[in-house]
Amino acid sequence: MRLAVVGATGLVGSEILEVLSEHNFPFDELYLVASARSVGKIISYKGKEYSVIGLDEAVSLKPDIAIFSAGGSTSLEWAPKFAEVGTVVIDNSSAWRMDPSKKLVVPEINAKEIGPEDKIIANPNCSTIQMVLALEPLRQRYGIKRIVVSTYQSVTGTGKAAVDQMMAERNGEEGEKVYPYKIDMNVIPHIDVFQENGYTKEEMKMINETKKIFGDDSIQVTATTVRIPTMGGHSESVNVEFKEDFDLDEVRQLLSETEGVIVQDDPENLIYPMPITAHKKDEVFVGRLRRDHSQPNTLNMWVVADNLRKGAATNAVQIAEYFLKHALVQ
Repeated sequence: MRLAVVGATGLVGSEILEVLSEHNFPFDELYLVASARSVGKIISYKGKEYSVIGLDEAVSLKPDIAIFSAGGSTSLEWAPKFAEVGTVVIDNSSAWRMDPSKKLVVPEINAKEIGPEDKIIANPNCSTIQMVLALEPLRQRYGIKRIVVSTYQSVTGTGKAAVDQMMAERNGEEGEKVYPYKIDMNVIPHIDVFQENGYTKEEMKMINETKKIFGDDSIQVTATTVRIPTMGGHSESVNVEFKEDFDLDEVRQLLSETEGVIVQDDPENLIYPMPITAHKKDEVFVGRLRRDHSQPNTLNMWVVADNLRKGAATNAVQIAEYFLKHALVQ
């Protein structure tokens, strides 16, 4: 098993290595890959030092699996080159998500769609992953008509430079600005670029990816995505209208039995999901479960997950594990 991590020096790349270690992912050779400016950098992993290599060299080594977290343009250019030499590419960028010829996978929901012919697998948007994982058991039981979601997203979703901006502002220092405004002590209702329809690209990702993962274009989805000055994970207020009525106790039971979901729903004892407690965890946390009394068959829920883990690294590693478990890698 020859494994490559492309974008190994970034925030998500570092998290991928951590998850691979925690999951004891088996490999014989590990290639840490990054852009030209990082080639030669030494990264220590599980007591061994690795020298970062470039993309050309990585392709020539023909890894069995390559987990990409290097941005959309890099993925568009290089994923096909890896695929041509037989590598299975699991891509964290948005480059391939809405390509009808590529699978968009959350393993707990639709990994069974993957076949040996799939050489480029798309990892969904971090905010989409945590929402659909929490909704899937409820969709199976009650059917979904409409989803209204508002997100409260960590600066880690933008990357290291965004974290540096927030911490510099917190320390009263001048530094590079990633966001158009100060982020510390502020909330910015703007993630990714605005589209002609008034929504941002991030909002449209959630809308379109949710329908693709569920395989149901009839589900109506609307989203507002917001950046807040936190670390540790993304939070979401989700209002979901079902086709059938539901029982709150059954909702809690269904969620508690769902792989990868942890229910934290005890308001009397002030127990509910928060980024500070979801940090470094692989699971999606769900709480504040309550009926929306303004219309029938509608539930309010609060969903939190570490965006660098289940929202990116963990989901990608789980896809790689699925390929190994089902012998889909040559």
